[in-house]
Amino acid sequence: MAMPVVREFTLPDLGEGLTGAEVVRWMVEVGEVIAVDQPVVEVETAKAVVEVPCPYGGVVTARFGEVGQEVPVGAPLVTVAVAPGPVPEDVEPAAPEAERPLVGFGVAETRRAGRRRVAPGGAAPAAAPALPVAPVVVAPPAAVRAPAVLAVISPLVRRIAREHGIDLAQVAGSGPEGLITRRDVERAIQQAQTAPVEVPRGTDEELVPLRGLRRTVAEKLTRSHREIPAATCWVDADATELMALRAQLNQVPGPKVSVLALLARICLAGLERFPKLNSSVEGDAVRRHRAVHLGFAAQGQRGLLVPVVRDAQLLGTERLSVELARLTEAARAGSLGPAELTGGTFTLNNYGVFGVDGSTPILNHPEAAMLGVGRITPKPWVHEGELAVRQVTQLSFTFDHRVCDGGTAGGFLRFVADCVERPGMLLRGL
Repeated sequence: MAMPVVREFTLPDLGEGLTGAEVVRWMVEVGEVIAVDQPVVEVETAKAVVEVPCPYGGVVTARFGEVGQEVPVGAPLVTVAVAPGPVPEDVEPAAPEAERPLVGFGVAETRRAGRRRVAPGGAAPAAAPALPVAPVVVAPPAAVRAPAVLAVISPLVRRIAREHGIDLAQVAGSGPEGLITRRDVERAIQQAQTAPVEVPRGTDEELVPLRGLRRTVAEKLTRSHREIPAATCWVDADATELMALRAQLNQVPGPKVSVLALLARICLAGLERFPKLNSSVEGDAVRRHRAVHLGFAAQGQRGLLVPVVRDAQLLGTERLSVELARLTEAARAGSLGPAELTGGTFTLNNYGVFGVDGSTPILNHPEAAMLGVGRITPKPWVHEGELAVRQVTQLSFTFDHRVCDGGTAGGFLRFVADCVERPGMLLRGL
């Protein structure tokens, strides 16, 4: 019988100059049979959370890295015992789950098609290549220690343990050769429920390490604050007519136009008049960008993100609204890719959604400018010589003083405010 070949799969280069990623969730267990290109681990980079597929099919013999640990690019993730010859596409169903543990390979729950398990007793299905009964465990490098191989248990037992937060490594098996049974896990659950709760004594402080996205954001904001001589100016604007225009646009069939999309279209018109602001500083030179890759602040599962609408200057208001909605939903779902979170040239920050009026944000390095929009709320306002209640917002504009002076920044902000108050100025561009 031909022996399997052990293949080592390392963390690939995930692009965007990333040097490592943090393990968020393991998707396979040691001893599990996996298919080619099956995701084995979910990792968090500085840009997004992604699933990493393994190019080898076979038996997982070792995993490297605990949840929360950062793995460098090129470091081992898993080792896989690959059977010689092609792996068949047809998959044998697992044997029925029973009270007793299953013996052999492939005991973890099947998570997706293409994964197969070896039947009890160590006998492989006829269509599958022969594999040795004992799992192959490869010694990990000294820098990373692979987790110990647990006694083989049934998928049902694994699920029960996982749902109740039971660490199987801490459970003593009462089955043959120390195998863990369902009764062992249920006994551990009962002990955990009746165990006295330890009340922490002393300090109630917690030291939370900056990892993944939060560390990247912290480094970027620190660099921006340190390198960019930023200044901020602001103005109040009457947005009553802008809100009325939005209501009119949404009375006709088709995609609904958001306030953010109208503000984005106004920003794009302003950047066309003041192109200096769509730029970034590189050493002793200023790079002026022809295309506007518009970033906007969006709250996601991982905190505040800045998705980017590429070539936004080519989109009308309706298409802008659709794209902004798509990226916002992707941010909430945590499904944004690295390419959708990088490359911005100008940022629109609608902090009014948090119920605040003003802000002096830190620029999104290396961008040179950011428009902030506060909440739109009823306020007393002098309109046409009389005091009236109008929908008022505060606009703030932060800019890199190396790129332009106050006249350019003030001119851009005044143009934006005028468009908010009299959006008819942009009807041709809408």
